[in-house]
Amino acid sequence: MLKRKIYRYLLDWKATKNRECLLVKGARQIGKTYVIRRFGETEYKSFIEINFVRDPELKQIFDGSLDAPEIYKRLSAHLPESKLIEHNTLIFLDEIQKCAKARTALKFLAEDNRFDVIASGSLLGLHYGQDADSEVGETESIPVGYERQVVMYSLDFEEFLWAYGYQQETIDYLHSFFSSQTKVPNDINDKFESILREFIVVGGMPEVVADFAENKNFGEVQRIQEKILAAYDDDISNHVKGPDKAKVRACYDSLPKQLARENKKFKYSEVEKSATARKFGDSLTWLKDANFVHVCFNVFQPYLPLNANEKDNEFKVYFNDTGLLMARYGTETKLALLTGKLLGNAKGGIYENVISEILVKKGYNLNYYKTDNSSLEIEFIIEKNAEVVPVEVKAGNRHTPSLNHFIEMFHPSKAYKFVEGNIGNTEGRTTLPHYMAMFL
Repeated sequence: MLKRKIYRYLLDWKATKNRECLLVKGARQIGKTYVIRRFGETEYKSFIEINFVRDPELKQIFDGSLDAPEIYKRLSAHLPESKLIEHNTLIFLDEIQKCAKARTALKFLAEDNRFDVIASGSLLGLHYGQDADSEVGETESIPVGYERQVVMYSLDFEEFLWAYGYQQETIDYLHSFFSSQTKVPNDINDKFESILREFIVVGGMPEVVADFAENKNFGEVQRIQEKILAAYDDDISNHVKGPDKAKVRACYDSLPKQLARENKKFKYSEVEKSATARKFGDSLTWLKDANFVHVCFNVFQPYLPLNANEKDNEFKVYFNDTGLLMARYGTETKLALLTGKLLGNAKGGIYENVISEILVKKGYNLNYYKTDNSSLEIEFIIEKNAEVVPVEVKAGNRHTPSLNHFIEMFHPSKAYKFVEGNIGNTEGRTTLPHYMAMFL
């Protein structure tokens, strides 16, 4: 059984909600249904699950009046074995994008407040009207003020360590070195750098992690990842409209090549010769809204608020899960990374991708800083403690003239360099092993 941080979020929602349903969004196969089901079965006397894909006939529960008592009468008629225990029942509406009236009904269920309601869906980041699936209709009224939303991701590195068998005490021990900025004993540092490489190869998809934790079989990891990627292709086929299907797939398929370049700025010309944002911009937006990718925008200047300084036409695009990126590169690249034999620009792109993934799962927005006609480039800059913090990423442990220049120009109180090495603190920057990005 995989331990997930979002379970704590669900407990907090249960304790603090006030006439409010919860909407859990996220990409396919990240464990939404599993966690919510376990939460409902553990924390409530009664748990009722309605899956609109598995049981489409249950959409009838939301036909007619959306008055909460009427909905509960129809629910009892369709599911006579269910028990509605006031203030101790969780109703789980899974794949809610398949039933637009159920989304509208969340307002009235929240107002009624007798039973807790969690809704979930794979593509809820999309506007309903943009979905090619004929079963996905336009919601008449979004339940603003009655719906708390949270985005769920695949496992982060700390959750991966839990799955690996490490206790929180070990993670706290590692954090003590981060806090004190003192070197980690070399044998321990080497061990966790090695585990991070395994995380890069395995990724955070729950089915993959659970199998790897039990069997440590990288061949099976690749097989499951390929199955997930095929399911992503199915999502594109089922949810993207008409001729846009090929464009979305072409954008997605171009990413492994784009991340393997020295200059990792996304180029439409790598998708198709002479292509522009006019042709492929909507396709990239679809991938972002579906949580297949994370987009990282360059900024004119590294000042708060970063999103007000973004250059709309300069950005990088990263896979939502580095393990899926590695599956696209194949087993030989995985082996080369695990054994320390991987060279070239692809290695840098892989480490950028995993740091981007860690940052997003920590709640940071992604930006970078690269000046025109200059070699100065900082892989990530983040907003932390009311200031901008530069984060440089090196696959090895090379010199960092860009970070040095950034510090001279903007004088940040903190600056981080992630390397294949140990902790150090010189010239206004803190050097950290890659795995310590989980502590930012």
